[in-house]
Amino acid sequence: MIESVQNKLVKKIKALQQRKNREKECLFIVEGIRFVQEIPVNDSILFYAVSNTFQKTNDITIYEKRSKVFVFSDDVFRSVADTQHTQGILAVCQKKEINLNDFKLKQKGFYILAEEIQDPGNLGTMIRTADACNVDAIFLSKGCVDLYNAKVLRSTMGSLFHVPIFSNVDLEKCIDSMKQKNITVFAAHLKTEQYYYTADFKKGCAFLIGNEGKGITETIAKKCDKLIKIPMIGQAQSLNASVATGVLLYEVVRQRLLLER
Repeated sequence: MIESVQNKLVKKIKALQQRKNREKECLFIVEGIRFVQEIPVNDSILFYAVSNTFQKTNDITIYEKRSKVFVFSDDVFRSVADTQHTQGILAVCQKKEINLNDFKLKQKGFYILAEEIQDPGNLGTMIRTADACNVDAIFLSKGCVDLYNAKVLRSTMGSLFHVPIFSNVDLEKCIDSMKQKNITVFAAHLKTEQYYYTADFKKGCAFLIGNEGKGITETIAKKCDKLIKIPMIGQAQSLNASVATGVLLYEVVRQRLLLER
């Protein structure tokens, strides 16, 4: 059992709580029973860390079949856990990078483009909602919060593993590629008269969602095919990025379900 915070594995986990170290090592941390169980069978797990209490109350052989399991004292485990009420298990995983050049856009696909989304909860919820709506891929611009930030991961509730996600994407080039496939790119923007529910989303489409404070940059907005907005009939002037994304995605789902009837 590991009982010292000076242990090299403890230090490794703590180091991976910083973005620069996650990027350098190409590793990230998955924490919590359900989330750990969501890790796809083909993904590489470097090792599991479990608390002594978890070991006593759970069958850890299912984890030992897949990778090494290290038992930490409860106090040491709490020192590396990101959540206040820890469930006593985490996994250190290898990032599964997908080459953007190898990804094939579908002509009738359904995509999200995110420009400089900063809030971890927003990004995580956007990913979870995208998964629920069967979005084909998510493209994150430079300047977005780290995909492997602990709060982003928790907010996805495992959906990170279900949707192809690309980081540090040149959105201008991405939009150009979509246009070549006749995928209509819609930008959620206040400076338009067209409400989202009047647009046709039954064919290939993508939604550009902008930064929480600044919105979409004009350069990127001009690249889009159409600007759409969500009506604000109360005193609020805007919705946060994840809520706006959910409204738009479910309109696509609604239109396409009606088309199937």
